[in-house]
Amino acid sequence: MKTSYKVKSIQFIITVSFTLITVLVMLFVGVVLYNKFSRTAEQNAYLYNQQIVEQVSFSLENYLDDMAQVFSMVDDKIHRSAGIPNAKLTEQLEMILDTREDIVSMGLFTAQGELVTGLPDKELHKNTKLLEQGWFKSAVENPNHLTFSLPHIQNLYKGEYRWVVSMSKGVKIQRGNETVDGVLLVDVNFKTIDDVSRRISLGQKGYAYIIDESGGNIIYHPQQQLIYIGLKYENVEQALKYAYGSFIDNSTGSKRLITIQTVKNVGWRIVGVSYMDEIVATKKEISDFIMWLLLFVIIFVLMLSAFMSSRISLPIKRLEKSMRKVEQGDFDISIQVQGEDEVGRLSRRFNFMVVRIRELMAQIIQEQETKRKNELDILQAQINPHFLYNTLNSVVRMAGVGKKEEVITMITSLSKFFRISLSKGKHVITVQDELEHVRHYLIIQQMRFKNQFEFTIEAEEEAFSCRTLKLILQPIVENSIYHGIEPIADVGHIYVRAAVVGGKLRLQVEDNGLGMAPEVPGKMLRGEAVMSSREGSGVGMRNVLERIRLYYGEPYGLEIESELEVGTTVTVWLPVVREEEGSDA
Repeated sequence: MKTSYKVKSIQFIITVSFTLITVLVMLFVGVVLYNKFSRTAEQNAYLYNQQIVEQVSFSLENYLDDMAQVFSMVDDKIHRSAGIPNAKLTEQLEMILDTREDIVSMGLFTAQGELVTGLPDKELHKNTKLLEQGWFKSAVENPNHLTFSLPHIQNLYKGEYRWVVSMSKGVKIQRGNETVDGVLLVDVNFKTIDDVSRRISLGQKGYAYIIDESGGNIIYHPQQQLIYIGLKYENVEQALKYAYGSFIDNSTGSKRLITIQTVKNVGWRIVGVSYMDEIVATKKEISDFIMWLLLFVIIFVLMLSAFMSSRISLPIKRLEKSMRKVEQGDFDISIQVQGEDEVGRLSRRFNFMVVRIRELMAQIIQEQETKRKNELDILQAQINPHFLYNTLNSVVRMAGVGKKEEVITMITSLSKFFRISLSKGKHVITVQDELEHVRHYLIIQQMRFKNQFEFTIEAEEEAFSCRTLKLILQPIVENSIYHGIEPIADVGHIYVRAAVVGGKLRLQVEDNGLGMAPEVPGKMLRGEAVMSSREGSGVGMRNVLERIRLYYGEPYGLEIESELEVGTTVTVWLPVVREEEGSDA
């Protein structure tokens, strides 16, 4: 029995619910955060490797471009020099060699391998097999192309055994009166390229190496000796398939991220190698942090929910008792509010709701009475004996003076006017019918007032099929005639317009009549008495406004703009309800 009470108690349910929801939410958030941080860590690793390799590629490109310019300078000196060799050319080459520490040697050879001139001024090694060396063959086979060789030990001059990269190109040599084919050689110290490559840091174990584009020959590797003796393997074949980009390599037994960038001017590929286990270690640190965070949050929420549930449960029970009385129809009840917590605010809202329900019930009763009264007013307006009497009296006078056509026009307009007014008992008609009703009303009044005013009716095609309460415009037009146009001496003009503007139906009646004082329109809409008979009583306007508010709500109604001696514009705002969407009231 005791266990059953605990399960059903509010405190137990709140504690378990809060804890369960928090655990589920935190687990979901933890998984999302872990996946997000893991992907971010991998993306950062990819991006970091790409940036490092691109920086090295950029440095090598700049350096090799600089060396190519030095080569072009030497080539230009030789091209401008006549009678090679000569002292002036030797002096110029020595100056270039002295100013560039990274240039090891220079040499100008004939196509048959004979040394024409060279620096440093040292004796050549014998049996160098000059014609078989790669840089010499490349220059002879491609005379107009600057070739960069693989790194090798300089073996031309005695006493020089440094690692160099040879730049070579086929040139023309002016020897006396004849021009012969030759080969220009500039050896660049490989130490500069080696220093740039050694500065690469891709994690704790990562590194980078350089291969050429032709056969995948390794130009530089931080573990070059291990490569040569076969203790280390690089998947060069796979790297040659990429000019740039990244891929995962498993060929060495370890999962590695390979990033490749091509040095444009020589076609060398810089291959960055980083180990994925370092990225995994970062992911493990993230997962451990998230797990400890989840554990702490769950314990904290469990303690907090237990405390809060005990505070909430008691006032909720009191609130429950009061709500049961409301369910039984007792709307005179009021809860005694205690405290400023959530339950206290809920109690205030409950009291406000009960009061509001009582007010709404009274308002509904009042609105129903007002609606019935307005409907009676509409019925009376439809059969206005005064208007009918005046119209028929005008017809009699016209018939007496033999104006048959005018009699026919007035009788026709009068019949159509009352036909639309009745509308088979409908309260909602189309805008087209409402405009037609106003048109016939204006025709009758225009004939009664002996063309004292003119009228124009304009409507957009889109507005014709919209629905509107009937007899909305007629009271407004009547005000314009009797209180705006009739008092003035000139011929007046009434404009009636219909359009869809900003998602609402806009009906407008504008006249160039006498106008009203600035304070009168507000009084008319508020239902206050208007003392001057010139502006009218405002009952018709107020009646139209109340009918619109009853059917369509507060956002819709009337706007009146008026200026003395200028005219008045009355705008009616209604919702856009199409003919097929509407239903007869």
